[in-house]
Amino acid sequence: MPINILMPALSPTMEKGNLSKWLKKEGDAVKTGDVIAEIETDKATMEYEAVDDGVMAKIVVPEGTNDVAVNQLIAVMAQEGEDVKAAAAGAGQGPAPTARAPSPPRGEGAAQQAAASSTSAPAPKEAKSPPPPAPPRAPSPQRGEGGGEGARTNGHGAGAGTNRIFSSPLARRLAKDANIELGRIQGTGPHGRVIARDVEAAKSGQGLRAPTAAPGSAPLVAPSLSDQQIRALYDDGSYDFVPHDGMRRTIAQRLTASVQTIPHFYLTIDCDIGKLLEAREEINAAASKDKDGKPTYKLSVNDFVIKALALALQRVPDANVSWTDAGMLKHKHSDVGVAVAMPNGLITPIIRNAEAKSLSAISNEMKELAGRARARKLKPHEYQGGTTSVSNLGMYGIKDFTAVINPPQSTILAVGTGEERAVVRNGKIEAAHIMSVTMSCDHRAVDGALGAVLIGAFKALIENPVMMLV
Repeated sequence: MPINILMPALSPTMEKGNLSKWLKKEGDAVKTGDVIAEIETDKATMEYEAVDDGVMAKIVVPEGTNDVAVNQLIAVMAQEGEDVKAAAAGAGQGPAPTARAPSPPRGEGAAQQAAASSTSAPAPKEAKSPPPPAPPRAPSPQRGEGGGEGARTNGHGAGAGTNRIFSSPLARRLAKDANIELGRIQGTGPHGRVIARDVEAAKSGQGLRAPTAAPGSAPLVAPSLSDQQIRALYDDGSYDFVPHDGMRRTIAQRLTASVQTIPHFYLTIDCDIGKLLEAREEINAAASKDKDGKPTYKLSVNDFVIKALALALQRVPDANVSWTDAGMLKHKHSDVGVAVAMPNGLITPIIRNAEAKSLSAISNEMKELAGRARARKLKPHEYQGGTTSVSNLGMYGIKDFTAVINPPQSTILAVGTGEERAVVRNGKIEAAHIMSVTMSCDHRAVDGALGAVLIGAFKALIENPVMMLV
């Protein structure tokens, strides 16, 4: 029987992918381990390896196709000895052995998958709460919507057993795509069921209930404007429309989830980096040369920042944590994510065990990760997880700023530019190289005093770089 090749889930949070390139053509022989396609996720372009031997019988989804859903049929492969034409003719028809999708890389444990959005700059999707039990009596199935499936509850009701919202599967999908809370849509189907036309009406602001909050709960956030409402504010032809790609959508979802679910607070401190700049110059001058006569490393200020933050977390282990509802995860190592700008977004590759690595090792690893990040060649475990992050805008002349925490981390350090400023020392005004840094903290996991101790430990290390070598 033919083997169905499905769009794989290459990371715990992947829902869709772009089929960038086919590396095998119809009629080509395929061996286990052969790379048959390149698939672009929201953060990286990854190779898809075959897990069976056979012959590529039919390519169902052509290369260059975007937003292919996970588990969608993309190709059919004939097994050894099987008629290739027959396999191609029966593509997608009837049951057939399904090619196994490659497993996510090692290191993506249950904790990472639960928080998944480590990610990149970026803030993960909130875990979905389990659906409430079905009511004793549900309205009869309605044909014409969602393949004839019956009404289902979706957990948007006010109570565990009352005011549940009945909706068709198609309506739920349309509402999710439009970012409209299903509970605010006035249903016009049988028994008040929300159907597709109700969602379409809601997109233009019609048929929406006023937001309500459960007794004793915080007020609901006002709904954002719909696409149609925003476009109506501007004259036709006065703008160009650029559709969001997968990366931009993911960044928007995760950062929105971060600021809505994590109570941020911010701590700013000035660091005198005069000694650091002198040490950096001396260390770079003493760097050995490779066979081409080039230095084997060239340290940047950011390399010192990564190392200092990693060591500070080791000195203040109570701040090297991740919040979960059941308890705190106290990390043994300092895995530091570093924000890297790339076309249409950003990503945070992670320096693992940064506290144990030399400055030159951190520098070379960071350059290699940043290069592969911009080429979209990072693997999920290289940018998911981490225990803290660094976002440095100093090269753009930014004096100070605040950064959004990248769950499941509890802190992120925003680094401004190093510049000469007037300071007072022993009653005299002097010039000094000062760098302002701001730490964002998750108040659930890191209290104000603990955050102050952590940023103080960072300041002590960054101002006395020799302490990083002890």
